[in-house]
Amino acid sequence: MALLRFGYGLRTLPTISSELKCLKVQQSRVGRRLLLGIGTPFLGNQFLKMAGNSSSTGGGGGKYFLASAKQPSAPPIQEILKNVDWPADFPYTAQDFQRFDESSDLVFYESPRFVTHIDDPAIAALTKYYSKVFPPSNTPGISLLDLCSSWVSHFPAGYKQDKVVGMGMNEEELKRNPVLTEYIVQDLNVDPKLPFEDNSFDVITNVVSVDYLTKPIDVFKEMCRVLKPGGLAIMSFSNRCFFTKAISIWTSTGDPHHVLIVGSYFYYAGGFEPPQALDISPNPGRSDPMYIVYSRKVNNTA
Repeated sequence: MALLRFGYGLRTLPTISSELKCLKVQQSRVGRRLLLGIGTPFLGNQFLKMAGNSSSTGGGGGKYFLASAKQPSAPPIQEILKNVDWPADFPYTAQDFQRFDESSDLVFYESPRFVTHIDDPAIAALTKYYSKVFPPSNTPGISLLDLCSSWVSHFPAGYKQDKVVGMGMNEEELKRNPVLTEYIVQDLNVDPKLPFEDNSFDVITNVVSVDYLTKPIDVFKEMCRVLKPGGLAIMSFSNRCFFTKAISIWTSTGDPHHVLIVGSYFYYAGGFEPPQALDISPNPGRSDPMYIVYSRKVNNTA
């Protein structure tokens, strides 16, 4: 089924030089989106409601909204998670989390990739955002967790805390990361349990990797557990991915839908404030886009 959905036949695994933009992939595979489970109707109906138009154009005879950041009918990113009519149950199926390549992620990531996966303007925009929302450097008692980390975390220059933990897939990359005080190699798609005590971290980050999570609700529940009350979780992403390892609901949709998908993870995991979205893209149309979906753990002691 995954082969039919993506239509890539027997192509080999991508290398870093052949990393593709998800947006380009989805634009050339519009007809495939109808093979998704019930998640796609939810996405389409939500955007139709926001647009106030019951006959939006797109690849479903007017029934589905074709997501793309460049489409004039797409709602502004910051509006997508406002007043969402969430279904009672999680609207995605196991099929939505299938991938073109279901082989071991440890094998895929066994060779280090000392490259960045978004361009320099997008990195600068993310670093600037972090500088605004992170606790001040060298604040006593502050702990950060960088999920799906690698050799660089895009934190502000010189940023330090007594505890900055990285969790990733390649030890050589994690060893090279200068902001980490410790690291753990773990495949969250095999074991989403985070090896930390409750209420351990003030901030959790994840950079351009949320699209690879096949058990996102389990991971987000764990994020909520290990965050301190009021702690901040920041999911950032662009439109680039290793398409063979990204989940099908991601590769079959575009940027606005991605915001709604990540927002749903916060909502259905429970324990978080209503998620919010930001577009921090530095040069729309000229450099990689950059989006943020964030939320805080509910502070019941406030």
